[in-house]
Amino acid sequence: MDEYLLPSLLVAAGLGLLVAGGELLVRGAARLAAAARISSLVIGLTVVAFGTSAPEFAVTIQSSLAGRTELALGNVVGSNIFNVLVVLGLSALVAPLVVSRQLIRWDVPLMIAASLLAWLMCINGRVGRVDGAVLFACLLAYLVWSVVAGRRETERTEAAAREASGLGDVEGPAPGGTFRTAAVNLVLIVAGLALLTLGSRWLVDGSAEVARMLGVSEFIIGVTIIAVGTSLPELVTSVVASLRNERDIAVGNIVGSNMFNILGVLGVGGLVAPAGVVVPEAVFWFDLPVMVAVAGACLPIFFTGHRIDRWEGGLFFAYYVAYVAYLISRRTHPDLHEALTYVMAVYVIPITVVTVAVCVVRAWRRQ
Repeated sequence: MDEYLLPSLLVAAGLGLLVAGGELLVRGAARLAAAARISSLVIGLTVVAFGTSAPEFAVTIQSSLAGRTELALGNVVGSNIFNVLVVLGLSALVAPLVVSRQLIRWDVPLMIAASLLAWLMCINGRVGRVDGAVLFACLLAYLVWSVVAGRRETERTEAAAREASGLGDVEGPAPGGTFRTAAVNLVLIVAGLALLTLGSRWLVDGSAEVARMLGVSEFIIGVTIIAVGTSLPELVTSVVASLRNERDIAVGNIVGSNMFNILGVLGVGGLVAPAGVVVPEAVFWFDLPVMVAVAGACLPIFFTGHRIDRWEGGLFFAYYVAYVAYLISRRTHPDLHEALTYVMAVYVIPITVVTVAVCVVRAWRRQ
Protein backbone atom coordinates (compact mmCIF):
# COMPACT_ATOMS: atom_id res chain seq x y z
CA MET A 1 0.00 0.00 0.00
CA ASP A 2 2.94 2.34 0.58
CA GLU A 3 3.71 2.41 -3.14
CA TYR A 4 0.31 4.03 -3.76
CA LEU A 5 0.85 6.69 -1.09
CA LEU A 6 2.97 9.18 -3.07
CA PRO A 7 0.88 9.02 -6.29
CA SER A 8 -2.31 9.36 -4.22
CA LEU A 9 -0.87 12.40 -2.44
CA LEU A 10 0.03 13.90 -5.82
CA VAL A 11 -3.55 13.41 -7.00
CA ALA A 12 -4.99 15.00 -3.86
CA ALA A 13 -2.53 17.92 -3.95
CA GLY A 14 -3.16 18.42 -7.66
CA LEU A 15 -6.91 18.63 -7.13
CA GLY A 16 -6.39 21.16 -4.32
CA LEU A 17 -4.15 23.34 -6.48
CA LEU A 18 -6.62 23.18 -9.37
CA VAL A 19 -9.49 24.37 -7.21
CA ALA A 20 -7.41 27.18 -5.69
CA GLY A 21 -6.01 28.20 -9.07
CA GLY A 22 -9.44 28.28 -10.69
CA GLU A 23 -10.79 30.44 -7.88
CA LEU A 24 -7.92 32.96 -8.16
CA LEU A 25 -8.10 33.08 -11.96
CA VAL A 26 -11.85 33.70 -12.11
CA ARG A 27 -11.76 36.28 -9.32
CA GLY A 28 -8.85 38.21 -10.89
CA ALA A 29 -10.33 38.05 -14.40
CA ALA A 30 -13.76 39.26 -13.29
CA ARG A 31 -12.27 42.21 -11.38
CA LEU A 32 -9.91 43.06 -14.24
CA ALA A 33 -12.85 43.16 -16.64
CA ALA A 34 -14.70 45.59 -14.41
CA ALA A 35 -11.64 47.80 -13.87
CA ALA A 36 -10.73 47.91 -17.59
CA ARG A 37 -14.37 48.48 -18.64
CA ILE A 38 -14.23 45.31 -20.73
CA SER A 39 -17.01 42.75 -20.48
CA SER A 40 -16.45 39.48 -18.65
CA LEU A 41 -17.21 37.70 -21.92
CA VAL A 42 -14.24 39.29 -23.69
CA ILE A 43 -11.96 38.52 -20.74
CA GLY A 44 -13.17 34.92 -20.85
CA LEU A 45 -12.62 34.74 -24.61
CA THR A 46 -9.07 36.13 -24.39
CA VAL A 47 -7.15 36.29 -21.10
CA VAL A 48 -8.78 33.33 -19.34
CA ALA A 49 -9.11 31.18 -22.47
CA PHE A 50 -5.53 31.64 -23.63
CA GLY A 51 -4.17 31.22 -20.12
CA THR A 52 -5.97 27.93 -19.51
CA SER A 53 -4.76 26.68 -22.92
CA ALA A 54 -1.11 27.04 -21.83
CA PRO A 55 -0.72 23.25 -21.18
CA GLU A 56 -1.95 22.43 -24.71
CA PHE A 57 0.42 25.05 -26.13
CA ALA A 58 3.43 23.65 -24.21
CA VAL A 59 2.67 20.03 -25.17
CA THR A 60 2.17 20.88 -28.84
CA ILE A 61 5.32 22.99 -29.17
CA GLN A 62 7.48 20.36 -27.45
CA SER A 63 5.96 17.60 -29.58
CA SER A 64 6.38 19.56 -32.82
CA LEU A 65 10.01 20.41 -32.13
CA ALA A 66 10.68 16.76 -31.29
CA GLY A 67 9.04 15.62 -34.53
CA ARG A 68 6.12 13.92 -32.75
CA THR A 69 3.57 15.91 -34.70
CA GLU A 70 0.79 13.31 -34.48
CA LEU A 71 0.77 13.87 -30.73
CA ALA A 72 0.64 17.63 -31.33
CA LEU A 73 -2.38 17.33 -33.62
CA GLY A 74 -4.12 14.84 -31.34
CA ASN A 75 -3.63 17.22 -28.43
CA VAL A 76 -5.43 20.04 -30.26
CA VAL A 77 -8.29 17.92 -31.62
CA GLY A 78 -8.81 15.99 -28.37
CA SER A 79 -8.74 19.13 -26.23
CA ASN A 80 -11.33 20.90 -28.39
CA ILE A 81 -13.69 17.94 -28.23
CA PHE A 82 -13.18 17.65 -24.45
CA ASN A 83 -13.70 21.38 -23.91
CA VAL A 84 -17.17 21.41 -25.45
CA LEU A 85 -18.51 18.02 -24.47
CA VAL A 86 -17.09 17.74 -20.93
CA VAL A 87 -16.13 21.22 -19.72
CA LEU A 88 -19.22 22.93 -21.10
CA GLY A 89 -21.38 19.93 -20.25
CA LEU A 90 -20.30 19.74 -16.61
CA SER A 91 -20.51 23.53 -16.23
CA ALA A 92 -24.12 23.42 -17.44
CA LEU A 93 -24.87 20.51 -15.09
CA VAL A 94 -23.59 22.63 -12.18
CA ALA A 95 -25.81 25.56 -13.20
CA PRO A 96 -27.66 26.34 -16.47
CA LEU A 97 -25.51 28.73 -18.50
CA VAL A 98 -26.88 31.92 -20.04
CA VAL A 99 -25.29 32.52 -23.44
CA SER A 100 -24.45 36.02 -24.64
CA ARG A 101 -25.94 37.10 -27.96
CA GLN A 102 -22.44 38.14 -29.10
CA LEU A 103 -21.33 34.51 -28.86
CA ILE A 104 -24.22 33.37 -31.06
CA ARG A 105 -23.77 36.16 -33.60
CA TRP A 106 -19.99 36.12 -33.93
CA ASP A 107 -17.76 33.96 -31.74
CA VAL A 108 -19.39 30.54 -32.17
CA PRO A 109 -19.70 30.95 -35.98
CA LEU A 110 -16.02 32.00 -35.99
CA MET A 111 -15.13 28.89 -33.95
CA ILE A 112 -17.00 26.72 -36.48
CA ALA A 113 -15.24 28.50 -39.36
CA ALA A 114 -11.83 28.02 -37.71
CA SER A 115 -12.56 24.30 -37.22
CA LEU A 116 -13.56 23.93 -40.88
CA LEU A 117 -10.46 25.87 -41.98
CA ALA A 118 -8.18 23.57 -39.99
CA TRP A 119 -9.90 20.49 -41.46
CA LEU A 120 -9.49 21.82 -45.01
CA MET A 121 -5.81 22.61 -44.38
CA CYS A 122 -5.28 18.97 -43.37
CA ILE A 123 -6.59 17.64 -46.68
CA ASN A 124 -3.06 17.21 -48.08
CA GLY A 125 -1.94 15.22 -45.04
CA ARG A 126 -0.05 17.92 -43.16
CA VAL A 127 -0.21 21.46 -41.75
CA GLY A 128 2.83 23.26 -43.16
CA ARG A 129 4.49 26.58 -42.41
CA VAL A 130 2.23 28.58 -44.76
CA ASP A 131 -0.84 27.00 -43.15
CA GLY A 132 0.54 27.74 -39.69
CA ALA A 133 1.23 31.38 -40.61
CA VAL A 134 -2.32 31.81 -41.93
CA LEU A 135 -3.81 30.30 -38.76
CA PHE A 136 -1.67 32.47 -36.48
CA ALA A 137 -2.53 35.63 -38.46
CA CYS A 138 -6.22 34.78 -38.03
CA LEU A 139 -5.63 34.50 -34.27
CA LEU A 140 -4.09 37.98 -34.10
CA ALA A 141 -7.00 39.43 -36.08
CA TYR A 142 -9.49 37.68 -33.77
CA LEU A 143 -7.76 39.09 -30.68
CA VAL A 144 -7.84 42.66 -31.96
CA TRP A 145 -11.46 42.34 -33.05
CA SER A 146 -12.54 40.83 -29.70
CA VAL A 147 -11.01 43.63 -27.62
CA VAL A 148 -12.29 46.45 -29.88
CA ALA A 149 -15.79 44.98 -30.14
CA GLY A 150 -15.85 44.35 -26.38
CA ARG A 151 -14.95 47.94 -25.55
CA ARG A 152 -17.60 49.27 -27.95
CA GLU A 153 -20.24 46.99 -26.48
CA THR A 154 -19.36 48.11 -22.96
CA GLU A 155 -19.54 51.78 -23.96
CA ARG A 156 -22.96 51.27 -25.58
CA THR A 157 -24.24 49.48 -22.48
CA GLU A 158 -22.99 52.22 -20.17
CA ALA A 159 -24.47 54.96 -22.40
CA ALA A 160 -27.84 53.20 -22.43
CA ALA A 161 -27.73 52.86 -18.64
CA ARG A 162 -26.93 56.56 -18.19
CA GLU A 163 -29.71 57.58 -20.57
CA ALA A 164 -32.21 55.35 -18.77
CA SER A 165 -31.25 56.87 -15.43
CA GLY A 166 -31.60 60.43 -16.80
CA LEU A 167 -27.90 61.29 -16.47
CA GLY A 168 -27.37 61.83 -20.19
CA ASP A 169 -23.72 62.15 -21.12
CA VAL A 170 -22.55 63.07 -17.66
CA GLU A 171 -19.44 61.05 -16.88
CA GLY A 172 -19.09 59.18 -13.67
CA PRO A 173 -16.33 59.84 -11.21
CA ALA A 174 -12.88 58.83 -12.32
CA PRO A 175 -11.91 55.52 -10.83
CA GLY A 176 -9.23 55.69 -8.18
CA GLY A 177 -6.32 53.36 -7.78
CA THR A 178 -6.76 51.98 -11.30
CA PHE A 179 -3.11 50.96 -11.74
CA ARG A 180 -2.90 49.31 -8.34
CA THR A 181 -6.20 47.48 -8.89
CA ALA A 182 -5.08 46.23 -12.30
CA ALA A 183 -1.73 45.09 -10.88
CA VAL A 184 -3.41 43.14 -8.06
CA ASN A 185 -5.83 41.49 -10.48
CA LEU A 186 -3.02 40.57 -12.86
CA VAL A 187 -1.13 38.98 -9.95
CA LEU A 188 -4.25 36.96 -9.10
CA ILE A 189 -4.55 35.82 -12.73
CA VAL A 190 -0.88 34.83 -12.98
CA ALA A 191 -0.99 33.04 -9.63
CA GLY A 192 -4.15 31.22 -10.67
CA LEU A 193 -2.58 30.10 -13.96
CA ALA A 194 0.55 28.91 -12.15
CA LEU A 195 -1.50 26.87 -9.67
CA LEU A 196 -3.62 25.43 -12.50
CA THR A 197 -0.53 24.38 -14.46
CA LEU A 198 1.22 22.81 -11.47
CA GLY A 199 -1.97 21.19 -10.20
CA SER A 200 -2.80 19.63 -13.56
CA ARG A 201 0.76 18.25 -13.85
CA TRP A 202 0.63 16.70 -10.38
CA LEU A 203 -2.81 15.25 -11.00
CA VAL A 204 -1.82 13.76 -14.36
CA ASP A 205 1.47 12.31 -13.03
CA GLY A 206 -0.16 10.84 -9.95
CA SER A 207 -3.12 9.39 -11.85
CA ALA A 208 -0.88 7.89 -14.54
CA GLU A 209 1.33 6.23 -11.92
CA VAL A 210 -1.67 4.75 -10.10
CA ALA A 211 -3.07 3.50 -13.42
CA ARG A 212 0.22 1.79 -14.30
CA MET A 213 0.35 0.12 -10.89
CA LEU A 214 -3.17 -1.20 -11.46
CA GLY A 215 -2.13 -2.64 -14.82
CA VAL A 216 -4.03 -0.24 -17.10
CA SER A 217 -2.54 -0.10 -20.61
CA GLU A 218 -0.53 2.87 -21.90
CA PHE A 219 -3.12 3.47 -24.63
CA ILE A 220 -5.95 3.82 -22.12
CA ILE A 221 -3.80 6.20 -20.06
CA GLY A 222 -3.04 8.32 -23.13
CA VAL A 223 -6.60 8.58 -24.42
CA THR A 224 -8.03 9.43 -21.00
CA ILE A 225 -5.66 10.79 -18.34
CA ILE A 226 -3.09 12.56 -20.54
CA ALA A 227 -5.65 13.94 -23.01
CA VAL A 228 -7.89 15.18 -20.21
CA GLY A 229 -4.96 16.49 -18.17
CA THR A 230 -4.11 19.37 -20.51
CA SER A 231 -7.76 20.47 -20.42
CA LEU A 232 -8.11 20.38 -16.63
CA PRO A 233 -7.46 24.15 -16.30
CA GLU A 234 -10.41 24.87 -18.62
CA LEU A 235 -12.58 22.40 -16.72
CA VAL A 236 -11.86 23.80 -13.28
CA THR A 237 -12.00 27.43 -14.42
CA SER A 238 -15.37 27.07 -16.15
CA VAL A 239 -16.94 25.06 -13.30
CA VAL A 240 -15.68 27.58 -10.71
CA ALA A 241 -16.94 30.46 -12.88
CA SER A 242 -20.33 28.75 -13.14
CA LEU A 243 -20.49 28.33 -9.35
CA ARG A 244 -19.53 32.00 -8.86
CA ASN A 245 -22.26 33.07 -11.32
CA GLU A 246 -19.66 34.36 -13.81
CA ARG A 247 -21.45 32.59 -16.66
CA ASP A 248 -19.86 34.71 -19.41
CA ILE A 249 -16.40 33.64 -18.28
CA ALA A 250 -17.51 29.99 -18.10
CA VAL A 251 -18.80 29.92 -21.69
CA GLY A 252 -16.29 32.39 -23.16
CA ASN A 253 -13.43 30.32 -21.74
CA ILE A 254 -14.49 27.31 -23.83
CA VAL A 255 -15.06 29.18 -27.10
CA GLY A 256 -11.86 31.20 -26.69
CA SER A 257 -9.80 28.13 -25.75
CA ASN A 258 -10.96 26.28 -28.85
CA MET A 259 -10.12 29.28 -31.03
CA PHE A 260 -6.66 29.51 -29.44
CA ASN A 261 -6.05 25.76 -29.83
CA ILE A 262 -6.87 25.82 -33.56
CA LEU A 263 -5.43 29.17 -34.61
CA GLY A 264 -2.61 29.58 -32.08
CA VAL A 265 -1.49 26.14 -30.91
CA LEU A 266 -1.90 24.34 -34.25
CA GLY A 267 -0.67 27.41 -36.11
CA VAL A 268 2.57 27.67 -34.12
CA GLY A 269 2.95 23.88 -34.32
CA GLY A 270 2.86 24.11 -38.11
CA LEU A 271 5.40 26.94 -38.03
CA VAL A 272 7.98 25.22 -35.80
CA ALA A 273 7.63 21.57 -36.90
CA PRO A 274 10.53 20.77 -39.28
CA ALA A 275 8.31 18.94 -41.79
CA GLY A 276 4.94 20.35 -40.73
CA VAL A 277 2.29 18.70 -38.58
CA VAL A 278 1.52 15.28 -40.06
CA VAL A 279 -2.19 14.37 -40.27
CA PRO A 280 -2.92 10.62 -40.16
CA GLU A 281 -5.69 9.45 -42.48
CA ALA A 282 -7.79 8.09 -39.60
CA VAL A 283 -7.64 11.47 -37.85
CA PHE A 284 -8.67 13.32 -41.02
CA TRP A 285 -11.67 11.08 -41.66
CA PHE A 286 -12.91 10.65 -38.08
CA ASP A 287 -11.47 12.83 -35.30
CA LEU A 288 -11.34 16.11 -37.26
CA PRO A 289 -14.96 15.72 -38.47
CA VAL A 290 -15.98 15.01 -34.86
CA MET A 291 -14.23 18.23 -33.79
CA VAL A 292 -16.10 20.19 -36.49
CA ALA A 293 -19.41 18.55 -35.59
CA VAL A 294 -18.94 19.31 -31.89
CA ALA A 295 -18.23 22.98 -32.72
CA GLY A 296 -21.26 23.08 -35.01
CA ALA A 297 -23.51 21.58 -32.32
CA CYS A 298 -22.86 24.61 -30.11
CA LEU A 299 -24.74 27.01 -32.40
CA PRO A 300 -28.23 25.42 -32.29
CA ILE A 301 -27.93 24.54 -28.59
CA PHE A 302 -26.79 28.07 -27.71
CA PHE A 303 -29.58 29.53 -29.85
CA THR A 304 -32.41 27.66 -28.08
CA GLY A 305 -33.35 30.11 -25.36
CA HIS A 306 -29.85 31.64 -25.31
CA ARG A 307 -28.92 29.21 -22.54
CA ILE A 308 -27.48 25.74 -22.00
CA ASP A 309 -29.82 23.73 -19.79
CA ARG A 310 -28.80 20.84 -17.60
CA TRP A 311 -30.20 18.22 -19.98
CA GLU A 312 -28.13 19.68 -22.81
CA GLY A 313 -25.03 19.61 -20.61
CA GLY A 314 -25.79 15.99 -19.77
CA LEU A 315 -26.16 15.22 -23.50
CA PHE A 316 -22.75 16.75 -24.20
CA PHE A 317 -21.12 14.71 -21.44
CA ALA A 318 -22.80 11.49 -22.60
CA TYR A 319 -21.45 12.03 -26.10
CA TYR A 320 -17.91 12.35 -24.75
CA VAL A 321 -18.29 9.04 -22.91
CA ALA A 322 -19.47 7.48 -26.18
CA TYR A 323 -16.54 9.06 -28.07
CA VAL A 324 -13.95 7.67 -25.64
CA ALA A 325 -15.65 4.26 -25.67
CA TYR A 326 -15.54 4.35 -29.48
CA LEU A 327 -11.79 5.14 -29.51
CA ILE A 328 -10.96 2.47 -26.94
CA SER A 329 -13.08 -0.20 -28.63
CA ARG A 330 -11.44 0.58 -31.99
CA ARG A 331 -8.08 -0.49 -30.54
CA THR A 332 -9.09 -3.20 -28.09
CA HIS A 333 -12.49 -4.78 -28.95
CA PRO A 334 -13.27 -4.78 -32.72
CA ASP A 335 -16.62 -6.56 -32.25
CA LEU A 336 -17.79 -4.01 -29.67
CA HIS A 337 -16.50 -1.22 -31.90
CA GLU A 338 -18.64 -2.45 -34.80
CA ALA A 339 -21.72 -2.61 -32.56
CA LEU A 340 -21.08 0.91 -31.20
CA THR A 341 -20.70 2.24 -34.73
CA TYR A 342 -24.06 0.76 -35.73
CA VAL A 343 -25.86 2.11 -32.64
CA MET A 344 -24.38 5.61 -33.03
CA ALA A 345 -25.10 5.81 -36.78
CA VAL A 346 -28.61 4.34 -36.76
CA TYR A 347 -30.05 5.53 -33.44
CA VAL A 348 -28.09 8.04 -31.35
CA ILE A 349 -26.98 10.60 -33.94
CA PRO A 350 -30.30 10.78 -35.88
CA ILE A 351 -32.32 11.10 -32.66
CA THR A 352 -30.02 13.87 -31.42
CA VAL A 353 -30.21 15.77 -34.72
CA VAL A 354 -34.01 15.59 -34.76
CA THR A 355 -34.26 16.69 -31.10
CA VAL A 356 -31.96 19.68 -31.59
CA ALA A 357 -33.76 20.64 -34.82
CA VAL A 358 -37.15 20.61 -33.07
CA CYS A 359 -35.76 22.77 -30.24
CA VAL A 360 -34.32 25.26 -32.75
CA VAL A 361 -37.62 25.54 -34.65
CA ARG A 362 -39.53 26.11 -31.40
CA ALA A 363 -37.04 28.78 -30.29
CA TRP A 364 -37.24 30.47 -33.69
CA ARG A 365 -41.03 30.64 -33.52
CA ARG A 366 -40.96 32.07 -29.98
CA GLN A 367 -38.62 34.85 -31.09
